[in-house]
Amino acid sequence: MPNLLALDTSGNSCSVAVWQQREGQAPQVFSLHEEAQRSHTQRLLPMVQEVLDQAGMQQSELHAIVYGRGPGSFTGIRIAAGVAQGLAFGLDIPLIPVSTLAAMALQAEEKTPANAHLCCLDARMNEVYVGCYQVHLGTPELVQEITPEAVLSPASVAAPAANYTANGSGLEVAEFPAQVLARATACDVNLEPMAKYMVQLGAADLARGIAPLPEQALPVYLRDEVTWQKLPRYQ
Repeated sequence: MPNLLALDTSGNSCSVAVWQQREGQAPQVFSLHEEAQRSHTQRLLPMVQEVLDQAGMQQSELHAIVYGRGPGSFTGIRIAAGVAQGLAFGLDIPLIPVSTLAAMALQAEEKTPANAHLCCLDARMNEVYVGCYQVHLGTPELVQEITPEAVLSPASVAAPAANYTANGSGLEVAEFPAQVLARATACDVNLEPMAKYMVQLGAADLARGIAPLPEQALPVYLRDEVTWQKLPRYQ
């Protein structure tokens, strides 16, 4: 049975979780989540040890490392990716990147079940990172993307079909459409990516055979991708 460690430093918080599954037992999740603005690098590895101690585990018992690959703070997701990659290389185990927005959707479903979850993070520069998801608890895929992750002006965000929640810091960015908020069954501007939900997504991926090698795992910078696509191509 797999044991997984998840890391996230994509925002102002530092978040770590362990998925532990013993033979013949239901999985247990142990987690820590704390505000750590500008101290991710100092807190991340000590928090890893704290959570492993909670679970009564050694690093050698891990079968995969999960990390929040973005979108989020450029510096933050590089920190999580670098630490996760180093651990995975050292232990010779797979490294599973998961979407910060998809993890938010899983958390939103736990709080307020709905047909869809619109997840938005403040991307600065008067833009938001946004994605819309359906959650299928008890199924192999777990979280399904309805609309692809994107970086948009707030005014460009569209409401999904009826019965949806709206979540994340992006809801507070100026010019975010009032009608999107008004039509939502629930709004939570404080909902943020957390490793305890990422580790569940990682376990689902591992069960489906999605287990990239450490050197294949990269952060996702939505703004960089958009900028690169706008550059002229030279032959």
